[in-house]
Amino acid sequence: MKSARRNPAALPAALLTAGLLATVLSACAPGAPGGTGHTSNGPGNAAASGTGSPQLSGKVTVFAAASLKSVFTRLAGEFESRNPGTEVVLSFAGSSDLVTQISQGAPADVFASADSKNMAKLQAESLVDAPINFATNTLEIAVPPGNPASITSFADLARPGIKVVVCASQVPCGAAADKIEGATDAALKPVSEESSVTDVLGKVASGEADAGLVYVTDVKNAVGKVEGIPFPEARQALNTYPIASVGTARNKELAAAFISLVTGSDGQRMLADAGFGAP
Repeated sequence: MKSARRNPAALPAALLTAGLLATVLSACAPGAPGGTGHTSNGPGNAAASGTGSPQLSGKVTVFAAASLKSVFTRLAGEFESRNPGTEVVLSFAGSSDLVTQISQGAPADVFASADSKNMAKLQAESLVDAPINFATNTLEIAVPPGNPASITSFADLARPGIKVVVCASQVPCGAAADKIEGATDAALKPVSEESSVTDVLGKVASGEADAGLVYVTDVKNAVGKVEGIPFPEARQALNTYPIASVGTARNKELAAAFISLVTGSDGQRMLADAGFGAP
């Protein structure tokens, strides 16, 4: 039996056809220039927007004001989802307490304050980089469900026998309350001054107080536990929230990426959904 022989003249044509086919398949492959598949952002753009990047990894520790607990917990989850291999460690407390901790060397990478005054303390010590304002907030009166003390105004908080709880003056929510009190004829006699706004909210929710001064966002996050009573004088004490990378941050790239998420369009939308105002 004779073996088949190739036609030498047909060989170049076959090679040309195979080469053209490989070129077409390569152009259509995912990620190829001009192809229809998914293409990922470059590392620089990803880090700047808080989106996933193979270069982002490790842990970032965020110190944040107590009033940010709910929304920053969601933001941390979003950040980790976009950046596999990263971990956001959150620490919440009154802004003044967090300033003290950072001043004493606590290992924070990012600091988010509920006011500019406490951030300025760290700036004066050259402990943070240039801050960026990312949100605003105002006070609201919180009362137990049903409002048993019939509180309807800021002036009612000064009525005899009313058990009102506020933040301590060094805490942003306390400083705001002091400012409002100074601009009105109401002289509050609080039964307790707390180190964070969440502590004030807790005393109201438990029925230990007839009313407390907290942020609008705190009332929104405690639906069913407290009722909120807006009052016009609150506009006199708008709190601006700044965020900054701590100078001793162990992972500057992660810190910058988290701040970028908070201050970017997605972070701003999440903050607005939580009740915060624009910076």
